[in-house]
Amino acid sequence: MSKSTNSLIAFAVGAGVGAVLGILFAPDTGVNTRDKLSFKLSKYKKELEELIGDLVEGKELHLNEAKTEGKRVISEAKNKAENLLNDVNKLIDQINQGNN
Repeated sequence: MSKSTNSLIAFAVGAGVGAVLGILFAPDTGVNTRDKLSFKLSKYKKELEELIGDLVEGKELHLNEAKTEGKRVISEAKNKAENLLNDVNKLIDQINQGNN
């Protein structure tokens, strides 16, 4: 995987974390903040699922060495994205429990 793809993943994760922190520190009521956070996290979850799908499908590479390296990087990115999705799901569950 190229540096640009790694940069894109890092940017997406950074944007997600920034959005969550921005919402948490915004001067709003707890219910509104949890609703906003839940919405944003659901949105990022969908985007991450799409990213994982795109990474898994991948583009056909012409060189065996590049193909092998790409599969390794895709596997690592998939694992990291799945871990992030699990964290997002836990946060959404916690927010939903807080709303009850």
